[in-house]
Amino acid sequence: MLPDYEDDFQLFRDTVQDIIPLKHDKIHHQPKKPARLAKQSNPPPQESIIDFLSDEAEVQSISPLDRLSYRIDGIQKRVFKKLRRGQYIIIDELDLHGLNIKQAKKLLLHFLENALQVEGSCVSIIHGKGHRSGDQEPVIKRQTNHWLKQHPRVLAFHSAQPKDGGTGAVYVLLRRTWLND
Repeated sequence: MLPDYEDDFQLFRDTVQDIIPLKHDKIHHQPKKPARLAKQSNPPPQESIIDFLSDEAEVQSISPLDRLSYRIDGIQKRVFKKLRRGQYIIIDELDLHGLNIKQAKKLLLHFLENALQVEGSCVSIIHGKGHRSGDQEPVIKRQTNHWLKQHPRVLAFHSAQPKDGGTGAVYVLLRRTWLND
């Protein structure tokens, strides 16, 4: 039978009184290294990306109601289908309405660079349908289509569902990390 203790501290002292401390006082702790999915590097400076994306190459003609659709080789059909249906969580959105080409390009690239730093991989870009372009084709829509196809971090994009802007916006699936090319 155990003695009746009135004081918890006295109980603790009686319990540990016969314990002998270890003589070795150094502990070498080596934490497990996290699994690396991809080699990471610093993102390239924004200026080099701006110069990388061309404005001068042949740009596909687009009408206001054309659906934009693109995916790199290797993107599974089910992943692209999910993107097309708007089933990914949109982590951020960019509206390019009212900007000229130079402003839109700079803002788009800055947006993509910052979007890659958050956990998640799908963003929405509103380029508009070009109704203010008069008889001309939608300039920002055309250029957005062209730039996204050239950007090294874009895996796929597709025109949005009507509730998210329809043919005036795109869902963009991005790489989650910067990979060494």
